[in-house]
Amino acid sequence: MKAAVCTRYGPPEVLQLQDVDDPVPGAKDVLIRIRATTVTPSDCYIRSAIPSAPLAMRLMARVVIGFTRPRRPILGAVLAGEVEAIGRKVTRFHVGDRVWAFTMLRMGCYAQRTCLPATLKLLTPAPSNLGHDEAAAIPYGGLIASYFLTKANIASGQQVLVYGASGANGSSAVQLAKHLGAHVTGVCSTANVELVRSLGADTVLDYTKEPAATLRRYDVVFDAVGRRKTSPLKVAARNALTPAGKFISVDDALPRIRRDDLIRLGELAEAGRLKPVIDRRYPLEEIAEAHRYVEQGHKKGNVVITVAD
Repeated sequence: MKAAVCTRYGPPEVLQLQDVDDPVPGAKDVLIRIRATTVTPSDCYIRSAIPSAPLAMRLMARVVIGFTRPRRPILGAVLAGEVEAIGRKVTRFHVGDRVWAFTMLRMGCYAQRTCLPATLKLLTPAPSNLGHDEAAAIPYGGLIASYFLTKANIASGQQVLVYGASGANGSSAVQLAKHLGAHVTGVCSTANVELVRSLGADTVLDYTKEPAATLRRYDVVFDAVGRRKTSPLKVAARNALTPAGKFISVDDALPRIRRDDLIRLGELAEAGRLKPVIDRRYPLEEIAEAHRYVEQGHKKGNVVITVAD
């Protein structure tokens, strides 16, 4: 099969399309034909070994992932596709089932096929009303946003501000907060104002134009981009809280991802309450170019990789 292999840590060009052996499912595994995956900031960090990070963080990452190159050279943690074969002890899935998954550090999604344990908690049926590319555009940002919004304990009627509302995390957070009944203010750049409004934001602020005085007092401020981006409006938002307000950031903790959250995202997508946001699509053969684009830090929602036969 074809796969994009990370040959070493470095720039996007270290990702090389290669012929590799087809995976063979064990008795408790499912073989998945991958139709779409995504390029996320996390994928770019792993590929590059985050050279701009503090030395301690880089060393820790290499202990976990691999010293000179990733131990699992096929990157990619999100997939959408269908079950192509099952092990003899698998009863949870059947051949032909449409599925999506978040494989985390198992990775392996930049390929035409992968094997996963049928019991993997973040492997579930995909939303029936979405194409593979649309389905692939939900799990990464959706699961991260779910974790932090749950942590904030958002209630109906609260004022919620999402900084970075047009990215993968932010576009999901806007929609999820609206679903919870919040009044949502989305903060983004000029080019993305209409996109964020279309996702249901009650108010949209352009961080390149709006002064700090524009801000209200918010019950929750969610920084969906973390230290990667800042602005005077972001600095002001940290302090634009009600007396009991909460400021939460994607930099606060590693999300604890739950199977129930992925199932809930699927249910919301099927009900039309959660819409995928896709900026660009690239074929697997152009994976390096997709990484290069994501690293620019200006993508809207998700960058999807389509995987052909």
